[in-house]
Amino acid sequence: MFFLSDLWRQVALRGISGVLAVVAITAQPVLAQTAPVTPIPLPATVEAALARAKLPRDALSVVVVDTQGGPTPARLAHRAQVPVNPASVMKLVTTYAALEQLGPAYVWNTPVYVQGTVQDGSLRGNVFIQGQGDPKLVMERLWLLMRRLQGQGIQVIVGDIVLDRTAFDVPDHDPARFDGEPLRPYNAAPDALLLNYKSSVMTFVPDAAAGLARIQYDPPLAGVQRQATVALAAAGTECGDWRGALRAELGDPVKVGFQGVYPAACGERVWPVAAADPRGFAARAVEGMWRELGGKLTGSVREGKLPLGLKPAFVVTSPALAEVVRDVNKYSNNVMAQHVFLTLALQKNGVATFDGAREALRQWWVARMGDAELPLADNGAGLSRDARITAHALARMLQVAWASPVMPELVASLPISGVDGTLRRSQSRAGTAHLKTGSLRDVMAVAGYVHGASGRRYVLVAVVNHANAGGARPVLDALTDWAARDQ
Repeated sequence: MFFLSDLWRQVALRGISGVLAVVAITAQPVLAQTAPVTPIPLPATVEAALARAKLPRDALSVVVVDTQGGPTPARLAHRAQVPVNPASVMKLVTTYAALEQLGPAYVWNTPVYVQGTVQDGSLRGNVFIQGQGDPKLVMERLWLLMRRLQGQGIQVIVGDIVLDRTAFDVPDHDPARFDGEPLRPYNAAPDALLLNYKSSVMTFVPDAAAGLARIQYDPPLAGVQRQATVALAAAGTECGDWRGALRAELGDPVKVGFQGVYPAACGERVWPVAAADPRGFAARAVEGMWRELGGKLTGSVREGKLPLGLKPAFVVTSPALAEVVRDVNKYSNNVMAQHVFLTLALQKNGVATFDGAREALRQWWVARMGDAELPLADNGAGLSRDARITAHALARMLQVAWASPVMPELVASLPISGVDGTLRRSQSRAGTAHLKTGSLRDVMAVAGYVHGASGRRYVLVAVVNHANAGGARPVLDALTDWAARDQ
């Protein structure tokens, strides 16, 4: 899951050397163009996998080509120049563009301001928290932020905590619009002050002797009633659909309850749930954490804009972009990807908009990819029915990335086949490939790098767009294995 402990991490601040590195990266020339993509028949193993999955040949777009580019023809090319929906494979475009334009050491800062006077542990005034798009301001780091605020000598705030979210100018978001699943964390919307991905985590711990399971909720949320325990299912009940057995009532922003039971056979389980009231989540989390730490607040937590001229009391710094990109690609985190995408506009224009991010991406693509077909990135995360890219264009980008100074950071962010991330259950030969995965209804895809038996490395891009795409995993595994068997 995405809620990883950050207590031990130390993040180096980006100085002038980082700026110079970004200038050097963005100045890289466009590499020589690859040879024309000529259709090449699919391998027999791939044809057989398509047949078993009841997928027609024209459902698949694929390119396998040497990472080095140049005049060498592709090993495999099929429908390579047809625009397709890549699902989360689009995150490769977003993360590589960000690594080059922002630099691997880029960090997001969240400044905290204290307005008023502090005396005997009480602040007579307001606290301002200015969100600037940190994609990983998770519960542990919110805890640290509040501890640092107490380190200013503040235990009681005789005023308000004001949340400034104006760094992002994004449209209102209906979390149910994409697929009717508003409580799934992957549908969370970007927010300049994104706390814990706008999601709570419920941890169920069975106690057989007491006949119940205890429930821990993170982060603490002010004003929300949460059921502390749930009865255990009858002895001998298998784990099965344990979430369904709980009969959870999660749609009320101020109350969480369960009408069912929890099977003890499940052991300890974790259930992440997106906020029923996404807009109000940050205020509830900030107040809840402040009070959890013993802080008092006479006013409220509300939205507002930072006054001019106020200087920060301290700044909370995110993990470096290289680490954020790893979370985005290994675990396909949609809202983090959108934050990375929007930051392209924030750094260029001073405010983050999707139009600004798309324009920043377009300019970078034209400068770096030459005449490779421009992708339609939409929100930059691939959680879209409108996003499009060709297999040829994505393969071209991955070849350019292989020659880039940020190649190690990009490759290290990709799931390893049969080992970790979204590829940990892959049936292809373990460790032979670093591939980003993508899946939506009617879409399944992989793209990245495959290590051949000969020692050569290849770019692999494979996208299935079809009503039966959910059964395409063996097809993609067959392609990965074929690309690795180059002797």
